[in-house]
Amino acid sequence: MSERQMREDKIKLARNLRKNSTPQEVIFWSRLKNRSFNNLKFRRQYPIGKYVVDFICLEKKLIIELDGWQHKEENNERYDRERSNLLKNKGFKVLRFWNNDINNNLEGTLLRIEEFI
Repeated sequence: MSERQMREDKIKLARNLRKNSTPQEVIFWSRLKNRSFNNLKFRRQYPIGKYVVDFICLEKKLIIELDGWQHKEENNERYDRERSNLLKNKGFKVLRFWNNDINNNLEGTLLRIEEFI
């Protein structure tokens, strides 16, 4: 498969993920979109190389991932760790939050991001 074809496949996947967002992604996105968080431009379900990240602020090189229960499984934890390391090696900062953080403490989660920036 050519690099161009892989890129097109990731773009299609990203579009599909945006159409099928989790409830937590919808809630979180409502607080980030239209520069409503610290006047920063965020994008959602954004392809980077062979990955699609949940949220990204290119200006700050910040990636935010929201994780559900499936990320606690050993294979997924290892995959997430490798993925985060690869993205960090590309110069990105990666923050991970649990869906429960969005459900139970959205304001605290946003504050943690603000402090990180």
